[in-house]
Amino acid sequence: MAPSGTSLSRPKVALVSTGGTIAMVGRHPYDWVDYAESGIVRDAAEVLHELADLLPDVAIEAVPFRRIGSTAIIVNDWLALAKLVARLAKRRDLAGIVITHGTATLEETAWMLALTVITPKPIVITGAQRPPNTAGSDAGPNLRAAILAAASPALSGCGVTVVMNNQIHEARSVTKLANHDLDAFQSPEYGPLGRVAADGAVVIRRRPVPLPPRRPWRLERLRSLPRVDIVYSYAGADGAAVKAMVAAGARGIVSAGLPPGRPANRERAELVNAARRGIAVVLASRAIKGIVEPAADAARDGFLNARDLSPPKARILLMLALASVRHRDGIQAILNQF
Repeated sequence: MAPSGTSLSRPKVALVSTGGTIAMVGRHPYDWVDYAESGIVRDAAEVLHELADLLPDVAIEAVPFRRIGSTAIIVNDWLALAKLVARLAKRRDLAGIVITHGTATLEETAWMLALTVITPKPIVITGAQRPPNTAGSDAGPNLRAAILAAASPALSGCGVTVVMNNQIHEARSVTKLANHDLDAFQSPEYGPLGRVAADGAVVIRRRPVPLPPRRPWRLERLRSLPRVDIVYSYAGADGAAVKAMVAAGARGIVSAGLPPGRPANRERAELVNAARRGIAVVLASRAIKGIVEPAADAARDGFLNARDLSPPKARILLMLALASVRHRDGIQAILNQF
């Protein structure tokens, strides 16, 4: 069944471009690394022009947004994008929304949108590992697959998804595992939700666990988010980075701890000091798979637990939690819920 207000014969999808490799132009067919040097970043309408004829069964509306390299995106960009997507999701004529994005922070933007935009309509994020005009580019196939996925009723209720290399991933679990490979985006713990076949069919093999419909934060009221930093643990790490984060005004710190989620000893001492000062300290892990199990010493030291969220995604959830609650138990309840 098509979403309300959408033609059964030709669903409409909004295409929001934020820049990234998928919108860039290489200087020669094998410019897979230094293509940003060309200085060309195309908007959604330009990106769409080359693909529109290949999707005759989908109406596509280009929606302008900021042109941002994914290494430059900041929290205020996320909030502006989320508010734009939330407005688009309310339109009865749209079946779904596609966002093109640079791959460096694509999984983080997907998770931010999943946490802040509540709609049954498909919100699909895609990007490219190679610019559209270079040899072997995945830009066209990825954009085609994303538009087909967003137009499909099969993705209704699946929240925000990432479509890359014809695979459909949920925002919570997807991560970029390789620098340049076309299959860089994967969901190591649970696998993809499904795929977009060569003929355009959208095949869903499992559905994600839905996020809670009620959120402690309200998107329309968010103007900024509290500062939260990530400290990476390694052999011999001391507390210098933690001290710098505290001095910079961090209200939260996520520890990307040594697997299974433990900071190095000297680093831990400074994290204990931070927690005693009222800073929310969340234990996550450098490991790609598995949960950070609750530990007695972590609770004693006042630490919170990210469970199986990656450090970057735990940071985003912690920022939103700190914008809505202040007590340690309330923050942990949010970390447990999402």
